[in-house]
Amino acid sequence: MAKRDYYEILGVSRGASEEEIKKAYRRKAKELHPDRNKDDPEAEARFKEVNEAYDVLKDPEKRAAYDRFGHAAFEAGGPGAAGAGAGGFGGFRPGSGDFASAFSDIFEDLFGEIRGRAGGRQTRGSDLRFNMTITLEEAFRGVRKTITIPTMASCDACGGTGAADGSEPVTCPTCSGMGRVRAQQGFFTVERTCPTCGGTGQMIKDPCPACGGTGVRETRKTLTVNIPAGVETGTRIRLAGEGEAGLKGGPPGDLYIFIDVADHPIFERDGENLYVKAPLRMTTAAVGGAIEIPTIEGGRVRVKIPPGSQTGKQLRVRGKGMPRLNGGPRGDMYIELFVETPVHLDRKQRELLEKFDKATGPENWPQSSRFIDKVKRFWEKVTQ
Repeated sequence: MAKRDYYEILGVSRGASEEEIKKAYRRKAKELHPDRNKDDPEAEARFKEVNEAYDVLKDPEKRAAYDRFGHAAFEAGGPGAAGAGAGGFGGFRPGSGDFASAFSDIFEDLFGEIRGRAGGRQTRGSDLRFNMTITLEEAFRGVRKTITIPTMASCDACGGTGAADGSEPVTCPTCSGMGRVRAQQGFFTVERTCPTCGGTGQMIKDPCPACGGTGVRETRKTLTVNIPAGVETGTRIRLAGEGEAGLKGGPPGDLYIFIDVADHPIFERDGENLYVKAPLRMTTAAVGGAIEIPTIEGGRVRVKIPPGSQTGKQLRVRGKGMPRLNGGPRGDMYIELFVETPVHLDRKQRELLEKFDKATGPENWPQSSRFIDKVKRFWEKVTQ
């Protein structure tokens, strides 16, 4: 039976890039792996076919020969056959070194295991997270906070080795100190974490009584954290090496501080800008005037109110917002006005307002006048 086209096997076009070919191979290899298709007697043959196609197409020289001569490039006497001169590529044989090379490209992707350094004897400590709430004022000027966190620290009694005083860890007899063991599955070999030592490569015959052989002990650690000016909710601060201690002398993890800026009774924040909703007397809004607005640093600014100001009008005060975390000019402060209608009027006040209302005309109430005109036109259309 004629051999299938390698590009067709992987499901890629002839102009596919190396990365596209590798992704296609990874996908097909996972899909057709014999261990995932135990009920399919043809799975192993199709899996080998995929590996054969990838072994050729991943190599630029082999791919060029295949593009020019097809499968004949690797048959006996072909330009890519074994022994065809210095430029020969040799044929593909399942179980050969070429197959091992092809399979190794996705070995970690298939099984999701990464070889540890020095046989996995050391394990990096876990990262820690601390949620910190600060005020808007603290976010404005920056602040230094002292926090206490529960963590796992290196055991003082054994120096982090996990072994009792005077004893030393011994090499794991199962994996010979490599932290990994190999198992044969079908026609290839799989490496897994050693079940005896858990990947450390060592065993402790006489464990430290203080830490039970883990090399770490639970404790509480107090740290001083500098919070820079300009942080906002969601800002993450990393303190390298302040996480949990690593096992068997491994490097410690990191501590991540997540910032939450509490709501403020006066200011609302949007990035580097601040917003203030300021009530305005009806009379001030009508004739104009000035109001005083607080600033985040504790001062105040005097803002002029134009005559005829309406609810929703915004006034900008430049440079009175929040500082930028990475430097640069401060943001602005926006004052949003809303006109307040007087309440709890006595008889005299009511009479004055009624006189005022009678003394004004449509030109004094442009928005009301325009709305009334729209309503009249609407009713005229409805009644026609």
